[in-house]
Amino acid sequence: MAGALQIPLHDFHAQQGARFVAFGGWNMPVQYTSILEEHKAVRNAVGLFDVSHMGEFHVFGSDAALFLDRLVVNAVANAPVGKAVYSPMCNSDGTVVDDLIIYRKANDDFLVCVNASNIEKDFGWFLKQAERWSFEVEIEDHSDEYALLALQGPKSEAILTAMGLGEVRDLKRFWHRLVTFGGEKVRIARTGYTGEDGFEIYSSPKAAESLAKQVLAKGAAHGVKLCGLGARDSLRLEAGLPLYGHELSDSISPLEASLDWTVKLNKPDFIGKNALTEQKEKGVPRRVVHFKLEGRRIAREGTPVIDDSGEPVGKVLSGTLSPILNCPIGSAIVLTEAQDAPLYVDLRGNHLPLQLARPPLHRL
Repeated sequence: MAGALQIPLHDFHAQQGARFVAFGGWNMPVQYTSILEEHKAVRNAVGLFDVSHMGEFHVFGSDAALFLDRLVVNAVANAPVGKAVYSPMCNSDGTVVDDLIIYRKANDDFLVCVNASNIEKDFGWFLKQAERWSFEVEIEDHSDEYALLALQGPKSEAILTAMGLGEVRDLKRFWHRLVTFGGEKVRIARTGYTGEDGFEIYSSPKAAESLAKQVLAKGAAHGVKLCGLGARDSLRLEAGLPLYGHELSDSISPLEASLDWTVKLNKPDFIGKNALTEQKEKGVPRRVVHFKLEGRRIAREGTPVIDDSGEPVGKVLSGTLSPILNCPIGSAIVLTEAQDAPLYVDLRGNHLPLQLARPPLHRL
């Protein structure tokens, strides 16, 4: 993996027995024990992920809220201080540049988390739009100054409380606050990417190793396990959460991705509003759906989805084996008009019926 960037805790993960893979230009831990074991730990107890490859921008100034409201499809300007807002960010044609989490730190000060592989692209997009609209806003890329740990699972709150961070008990889902750990300020958000209760912890790279060691020490009694990208992907797919480049992309709109709840067509102008309004009025031509399969064969990304007559009506976007359901699961984008008809995946000539299911799949 020559040339891949290393996260701040690379040596710590290596000492813990991590196996690494290249992901989004980074050398990332994919697993420590087994994906199955790590996945089940998050569902039943708690898992610790290092997602320090994610990007962080600071957006501040008197027009910061108005700027972000124009930039993304969800409503930001009316979000109270302490709230986190998830939103796709669209091109003018309604397809997606990236999906973000925006944390309001003050009336005119925001932290924006972006996908690792899109940091450079997103930063350029932010600067271009700020210049275009002449907003009073400053945009800075602080990605190198952050480490990001994700503690996920039903026992996550108990571990943070045992670490002396009991104030997180008052945090509601998608809210955040600054707390003190080891003499440093860290930002804890009750968000997550697994379908379980959990927390994202933004700290300096310097504080991250101490945080990780404390989580493992205080979490031992709660069954904590270090988890890698493999479990993160199977967990998010069971939960029906999108991954940029798969369920969302520069060819898939938020409406097609079945993220209608994020698209606030009633707010003032934003990038992609006209295209998304037209798509809504005419009828969304394709939809992302989630499915199960019988047997053990996984339908991987790009696998054709066909109808009864064998005509292609879509394709698989993500696929894996669900450790909880013990069967293959996945997502696909299909023609809206074909959704109610019997659908199949074409696995090298074998037509396996899709069992469409509404996420979260692991709670069916």
